[in-house]
Amino acid sequence: MPAFLDRLTVAIADRYTIERRLGEGGMATVYLAEDLKHDRKVAVKVLKPELAAVLGAERFVQEIKTTASLQHPNILPLFDSGEAEGFLYYVMPYIEGETLREKLDRETQLSIDEAVKITTEVADALDSAHQQGVVHRDIKPENILLHNGRPMVADFGIALAVSAAAGGRMTETGLSLGTPHYMSPEQATAEKDLTSRADIYSLGSVLYEMLTGSPPHVGASAQQIIMKIVTEEVRPVTQVRKSVPPQVARTVAKALEKLPADRFSSAHELAEALKGRVILAAGPDQGGGLATAPAAIGWQARVRDPFWIVPMAVAAAAVVASWVSRPDALDPRPLLAELEPPPGTEYAEQQFAALSPDGGRLAFIALGSSGGRQIWIRDLETGRVDSFPTTRGAEAPFWSPTGRSLGFFQRGALWRLELD
Repeated sequence: MPAFLDRLTVAIADRYTIERRLGEGGMATVYLAEDLKHDRKVAVKVLKPELAAVLGAERFVQEIKTTASLQHPNILPLFDSGEAEGFLYYVMPYIEGETLREKLDRETQLSIDEAVKITTEVADALDSAHQQGVVHRDIKPENILLHNGRPMVADFGIALAVSAAAGGRMTETGLSLGTPHYMSPEQATAEKDLTSRADIYSLGSVLYEMLTGSPPHVGASAQQIIMKIVTEEVRPVTQVRKSVPPQVARTVAKALEKLPADRFSSAHELAEALKGRVILAAGPDQGGGLATAPAAIGWQARVRDPFWIVPMAVAAAAVVASWVSRPDALDPRPLLAELEPPPGTEYAEQQFAALSPDGGRLAFIALGSSGGRQIWIRDLETGRVDSFPTTRGAEAPFWSPTGRSLGFFQRGALWRLELD
């Protein structure tokens, strides 16, 4: 690290004097520095070397300029950006105070009034940016600074700039944008075209943590968290904190809907709901709390691997379980007595089977004649089974909310398989 810091110090010495390291995130390391031209303290954020290696400096700088025009009282502005001796960096004001993450680490939960106030002001900032076509893509407590009681959103558009500059190569390198705890389902399944509703989900996750002391989904690994985001319903906030008003609880629930179309149409609408200007009706099973719909794929059995490995032997019971909670399942009965492996294959000893959102297809891992693991998909109505050789070595397949693609893990990276 000293050698890295020495090279960085020399590379930007004509514009900034590095004073000390402030912190480190998933994409960048931040330093306190002196802006020599304007005689002011600034925060210089330097992209991780492995990330900078897959980006073109010119494209990165070009893309990041789109965020420089954002002006809002709750958005931390972008002062400068550039490339120096292979380093890609951007510069923002140095703000005295703390991040929301630091406050949550210290207090665990916030008062309901404070949590609502912070969320409302952040939503106003998001709405301003969304109207200009900019989606943050990485809303999390670490990116919300608290300055004299006012929240300010940092790193606005940086994730977008990095993604655009990478030219679609992020998944090829195994690098990931965003923080798993606050990712929307469409981010978790690597949807290409994210909308502003991805930010709404992330902000809903932050509000959930401010109220309950924990993000909506937690796990022992990034893979487990992503699986839960895609497959499991969020525990109602009122089950964790009964004092949360019904209107606030319903706002959280709507912001955390799996399908983007079911969330608020805008961050402004979310803010209006928190202010009580848009009244949300209770769901059929809310009882003053949150509506909880049956999970599209909510079945997992943990055997050997404590995260997301499921033996094929329980697949039939799992399929039945996914139908039991349906309102029309008054007389539940087994839909599958046994799932035979495709001819010439055998099921992997440990693997995860995933039922599609519409209940019509099952994705699973099977071993071919050569012994290699790959994804297969069985149509439960026709019995047809298709294999996907490009997924050799795949682990833990899971469906996107639309059912048009599969996510899976391979060689330590998250991949996406388009089924259209």
